[in-house]
This record gives sequence, C-alpha cells and structure tokens, in this order.
Amino acid sequence: MKPVRYSYGITAALLTSGAVVSLVTGQPAGAQVAQNDRVQMENVVPRAGAPSSFADLTEALQPAVVNISTRQRITVENQNPFAGTPFADLFGNRGGGGPTTQEAQSLGSGFIVSADGYVVTNNHVISPPDTRAKLEEVTVTLADGTEYPAELIGTDPQSDLAVLKIQRSQPFPFVHFGGSTEARVGDWVIAIGNPFGLGGTVTSGIVSSVLRNTGSGGAYDRYIQTDAAINRGNSGGPLFDMQGNVIGINNAIYSPTGGSVGIGFAIPADIAQPIVDKLINGEEILRGYLGVRIQPVDDDMAEALGIDRNRGEFIQMVSPGEPAEQAGLKAGDVVLKVNGEDVTRENSLSYIVANIAPGTTVPLRILRDGREQTVRATVGRRPSDEELRQQQMFSGSDDQDQAPMAPNQGGGPLAELLGIQAVPVNPSIARQLGVPVDTTGLAITVVAPNSDAARKGLSRGVIILSANGTPLAQVADLEAILEEARDSNRGAVLLRAQARGGQPQSVAVRLLEE
Repeated sequence: MKPVRYSYGITAALLTSGAVVSLVTGQPAGAQVAQNDRVQMENVVPRAGAPSSFADLTEALQPAVVNISTRQRITVENQNPFAGTPFADLFGNRGGGGPTTQEAQSLGSGFIVSADGYVVTNNHVISPPDTRAKLEEVTVTLADGTEYPAELIGTDPQSDLAVLKIQRSQPFPFVHFGGSTEARVGDWVIAIGNPFGLGGTVTSGIVSSVLRNTGSGGAYDRYIQTDAAINRGNSGGPLFDMQGNVIGINNAIYSPTGGSVGIGFAIPADIAQPIVDKLINGEEILRGYLGVRIQPVDDDMAEALGIDRNRGEFIQMVSPGEPAEQAGLKAGDVVLKVNGEDVTRENSLSYIVANIAPGTTVPLRILRDGREQTVRATVGRRPSDEELRQQQMFSGSDDQDQAPMAPNQGGGPLAELLGIQAVPVNPSIARQLGVPVDTTGLAITVVAPNSDAARKGLSRGVIILSANGTPLAQVADLEAILEEARDSNRGAVLLRAQARGGQPQSVAVRLLEE
C-alpha cells in the first residue's frame, strides 16, 4: 500500500485527503447552512438507486472543499572537499562548509468543517516529510480561487490528521461528518480534491469495503476502501456519500504504478471526528497501549493452534516493563477478547486498546496452552510512531557467509514433513550464531526452497527453540511433534524461532503434502 504522494520539490510526498466535521464554533454565522444540509433540503439525490447525475450534489458540496499548498525551507549542509587543508578557503563561500537553505512546496486537499473557517486535512500534507525541512507557510484556496493564509491549529501524526484555521468577515461554506459505520459495500460515493494540482476535481465510485485492514499495523489500520479515482494531491480531501455527508478522508492508495488503479483508502469519519474535535479544542490526544508485538491468526496458525480462523491475535513478544508484562501476558498467548470485545482481523487488538483511556484496567480473554483464561491489564499510554518503529520485526537470516556448522543430520520426518534439516545447538554452534553458549534448540542447516518453511522466512542459521510450545533439544523432539501433528490431521505446526541477531518469534509452518 502506498500513501498517495503530493508534489514536493523534485521528490514525491504523500497523497492528501480530508474529513469534515459538523462543528459550529463561537463566532456568529447568521443563517449560514452546512453545504451538506443543502443536499438534504433540496433533495438533489434520490436515496434509492443510482443517481442520474452527480452535478447537483457536486455543486452543493464543492464550495467547502479546498486546495492546500505549503512552502517549506530545507537546510542543507554543504560539503567542502578541501575542508581541513590549506585550500579550504580557495573558492570562497562556493562549496564551503556552511549550511544553505532551499525552498520546497507541497500540494494537497482539505475541507472546511465550520462557518468560522476550521479546515481538516491529512497531517502529511502540512508536515514536511524531510526532517531537515521547516514549515514556513500554508495557503488555503477556495473553489472560487480566493486564497487565505492558514494557521496550523493541531496535528496528530498517528491518525494522520491535521486542523488549520482561516479567517474572513463573512462565514465560510462548510460540510459535516456523517456516520461512516452506516456505509455499506456498494454504496455510491464521490471524492473531491486536488489531484496533481488540478483543483476542484470530482470522481465517483462505490464503497469497496467498509473495514479494510491493510496489514500495515498501527492503531488506525482501518479504512474505507473505494474505487473512486484517487491520485497524488487528493490527500486530505473528503469522500462523500449520496446525502452529502463526509464519511471518509482520502489518505492512501494501493498502486504498483503510483497512479489510481481503483483501490483507494479513506480514514473513516467515525475515527476522524473525535480526533478533529480534540485538535480544535486544544485537548491532548491519549491512546492506550499494552506493549506487545502481535500478528493476526491466519489459517495456518489457527490450524496449528486448533482454533477458529480470524479469531484473536497472537503475541509474538512482550516488551519488558510494559503493561502486558505486568499483567502476566506471555509470548505465545492468543488474545481473544478485550473488555468483552472480540479481537478479529477487522477489529484488531491495536485498534481496541488504542481507544481505551490510559490507566483503565480491563479484562483480557486469552488462549494459553490450549486453555482459555482471563487476565486483567491496566492500559498504559501509547508511545509515538517513531518510538514504535524502533522495535525490530522478526525476519529470517539470509547470511550465507557464516562459519560452517556441523554436518546435517540426515533427512527423516524433518525433511519429509517440513522440508528442512537441522542439528542440535551445541556451544560451538552457539558461538557461530552469536547466541549464549547454553542456548538449546535446533539450528537449521538446509531449507527446501519450495517449502512453506522457506516462504515463512526460515533459513540456514535460524534456531528453532520450540514447537507447539515444547522446548527442543534433539532432532527427534521435533520429529515426534511433527508426526503427532500429522496423525492428528493438523496441517501446520507453530515454531518458536530466532534469527541471528534477532528476537525470538513464533511462526506457523505448513507441513509438506505427502
């Protein structure tokens, strides 16, 4: 999945899309009516069936949709090839060591959510992607071409939302949020925005999915998917339903080409509106956090664990000192419910916990060693995205230039059922792999390229620590577990593995078909 990028100097930046809030603040707006209300009052779109035209709907809504442009200043350190030599000042300031500044611009979309000029957009539209850049100026351009300097009111990088403020003596046209939970797959929608700098562009389509999880992780990996054409510069712009309500904020696209291929993603209005309200009111945005590294329970893992698919999320790692460890959660647990709410692929653990206030104690229903039990956890405060990115994810080692290990121990069930060969870890092998000499497990020596083990990232040098929760010391230990799984008609086993220099992780591996 690629965020839609906007123009940023010579390079590309993110797509911008926006959501709108039904918010009227303290300034008097007279008889001003939300543009959405005009749609409903004038009955321009029939509720049933496809509209004969989107023209009346567009005419009513377009005045509240804006183009957003920014000016940024980037500080660049010059490199003097003669620095530290007698020739350092030979060419004066040209090529000298002092920093210089360059200017860059970006373009995106947004929409007005109140008569007194609050504007919603994506955070990535107004936050420079280059850490060396400083935001100098934001300009909002209305549909009639009028430009206004904008004040940045607040940003929330984790949800990718931002609020701006523009001012004039007359009230602004505005729109408001609708209920994104009421959207249905197949409903008509239109998107209005600024793709490729072409302001006031309208595209139409349908809702392709109402709860799309892209697999990118995070507290807000939950989108409305649409096939309405969305391109670079649409970021921050609104996705409207046929009653003129903003049900989403266009945010990203999936595209192998960089252009629209009919798979666009919008932040649901029901997620965006509470965050926008807090940004407008100057309130701090706090999110819950447990401190676990998780993955969905896919078909292979469900079969290995003997549970229903799309039920719960598997804990790969528990961060030391965080709420999950304090609650007694362990790697290998499957979290089934949080505070009575089912954990599924569409309703992820991250999303549920992020929307619980820090300091709240909640029950967690978990599966451990094949038995369900309940633990209580006091939710902590979620760190920033940058802090979370510093946690490394498991991946198999591709390093083939390591010192040779002991010879392989034949084939047998290990090769026949998993497509691997392995040897017990001894002090010598442990030193080769950079792990403590008292480590027990099986070090992989060969992986068949057509095996599921290879597809799941297992490779030479990865240590298998346990299988289906049973620690391994000898090859026979793993072979017995594999044969038991085969005899029980289970098509996968759950391996706890550790790559060189990595953290132990669990992976469900399918058995080879006989």
